[in-house]
Amino acid sequence: MRLQEAAELVLMWAVIPVWIAAGLADWWCHRRTAIERTSGWPENVFHWFLFAEAGIALLAVGLLEIDAAVLMLVFAAFLAHEVTTFIELRYAVPLREVRPFEQMVHSFMEILPLVVLALLAVMAWEQVLALFDAGVPDFALRAKEVPWPGEYLAGAAAAVFLLNVLPMAEEGVRCWRFARGGGGGVR
Repeated sequence: MRLQEAAELVLMWAVIPVWIAAGLADWWCHRRTAIERTSGWPENVFHWFLFAEAGIALLAVGLLEIDAAVLMLVFAAFLAHEVTTFIELRYAVPLREVRPFEQMVHSFMEILPLVVLALLAVMAWEQVLALFDAGVPDFALRAKEVPWPGEYLAGAAAAVFLLNVLPMAEEGVRCWRFARGGGGGVR
């Protein structure tokens, strides 16, 4: 097995499932600390932005050839995710307790995009060298020549929907209901 194939398998079968699980764990932490009563719907909106930033990167990784364009897109998504995380935490931490377990979950959710980027660099090392050397990087966005198995993509999409989208939507409904009930939830 080539190093590139091994990196892709680690990405598909370890990193992405752990990231999905971390998203669910983060939702559980938010539910446990009743964000609807503290930081409210604005924090939930931040979560949707974070989800979209990660989702764009992972869709590109799953569907497109890994070249300089995808490497740059994933790096940009990582930077956007970090900035959004910083802004979200500056908003939420004064309003609610962020317990140690949730801090650990956040650690995973922040390091996993870098792990993705490192694995992508291994998968497309010649593109990394072309970006930093005199080579010619490939900036064409095109579908994978050898796509990930349809069953994997369908399973990952189902897991994201069931374990991330639905819980975040439930969180949003809780926050919206609390805010409408006159209980506040937003400062």
